Amino acid sequence: MSSIASQEQPSEIEFFFDIMCPYAYQTSRWIRDVQAQVGFEIKWRFFSLEEVNREEGKPHPWEREFAYGWTPMRVAAWLRRRDNDWCGRFYEVCGRALHVDGRRHYDREIATELLAGAGLPTEAWDEALADPTTSDEVRADHEHATTQLAGFGVPIITVPGGRAVFGPVVLPTPEAEKARELWDITLAYSRFPGLFELKTPKTDADMAMIGEIFSPYINARQWRTVQNPAR
Repeated sequence: MSSIASQEQPSEIEFFFDIMCPYAYQTSRWIRDVQAQVGFEIKWRFFSLEEVNREEGKPHPWEREFAYGWTPMRVAAWLRRRDNDWCGRFYEVCGRALHVDGRRHYDREIATELLAGAGLPTEAWDEALADPTTSDEVRADHEHATTQLAGFGVPIITVPGGRAVFGPVVLPTPEAEKARELWDITLAYSRFPGLFELKTPKTDADMAMIGEIFSPYINARQWRTVQNPAR
């Protein structure tokens, strides 16, 4: 009988994200730790919370001149065309800016500063927004996630030979051996037929802990949350 630890590891996974999502950011920190231990490639892909939470009668994010989540993902798409790792690096610095430092990564001036600090082309912001096909690229990823994977939020992870997994939703982010242990569980979950959901209800103490971790994001965001981000 094979153990979880002896599972065949993938050479590549997909990670769907929206920079706006505090849960996805925490999971992205975990998956980068796992990547360093296991060695797989992460293909970064896009998902729009603005679209799934769009109120009836409101414009789609791709119809707006500017959108808090969609616009930076267009920049990430421009970067991904040139180097997938550039896309991941941009997500990392923007995510840290919003969810740790409470900075508005979607402001052009701050975004340009983040690009420069990450060693990425600072012209990415203007060139991405001048190119309407970057919006098409974000939309194609989002529609793939919602139609082919039945995605309803992020993070979403796909593994070759397995099913798409929403999550893991975990706070605080596990590290080192615990990160690898959670990865082995996630990998086994993705390959277990007919298993659709495991969920732990959040206590008041859990909600307080989540609120504390999310406080930089809550203070920085300028959008109204349609769905409760913690429940």
